[in-house]
Amino acid sequence: MSNPPSVLIVDDEPNIVLSLQFLMKKTGFEVRTAKDGEEAMAEISRAAPDLVLLDVMMPKIDGFSICARIRANPEWKDMRIIMLTARGRDVEREKGLALGADDYITKPFELDELLARVNAILRRARPSTDVLVLGDVSIDFVSRTAWRGPAEIHLTHREFTLLKYMAERPGRVVSREDLLRDVWEYHDPGITRAVDHAVNRLRTKIESDPQLPRFIHTAVGVGYLLTPEGHPPPQ
Repeated sequence: MSNPPSVLIVDDEPNIVLSLQFLMKKTGFEVRTAKDGEEAMAEISRAAPDLVLLDVMMPKIDGFSICARIRANPEWKDMRIIMLTARGRDVEREKGLALGADDYITKPFELDELLARVNAILRRARPSTDVLVLGDVSIDFVSRTAWRGPAEIHLTHREFTLLKYMAERPGRVVSREDLLRDVWEYHDPGITRAVDHAVNRLRTKIESDPQLPRFIHTAVGVGYLLTPEGHPPPQ
């Protein structure tokens, strides 16, 4: 079973924590929070999240020290870190990156910008997927073949690429904008229904009942997500 990616939000400002918590849950993350550095280290030791959104100015243990401790532990070498810094403090940004942070974002920030940074970081860290199984459907991305039992399913090049992109982000919402940029390679997507039409065609080939999909779900107003085990999408 594939688990959704996990994120730890570390900040002592309740409004920021609530906003980020809502955003990350909406886009399919398992979310934990900490209001100071000691809580953050306890959560990191207990749950080892995939990603830490880490404020610099923290009570008890500051963000720089937490970043350094994460990078000093080989068991956490794959943990991604995005530091949240006060606007205009370039020295904080440089110090955070030098300590091993993957990225930084300055406060105040737009939630869309932060989500784009998160997606970019996890995209670089994500392993490739060669085979995807959806119920009785098997897709081999190396040979570019797909089968339902003994019967071959014809998928286009774009459909293979779209499925692979979603398979590498199981249980997580991918936006139409990300799909248009990364799968369609549109530099300026504009207004287009290309993603929606492609997903509808793919459902007719993959889903037993395209009107009640088990695997490819719509996140209304955002994009789509794939649940390989046939689970309903996260609420």
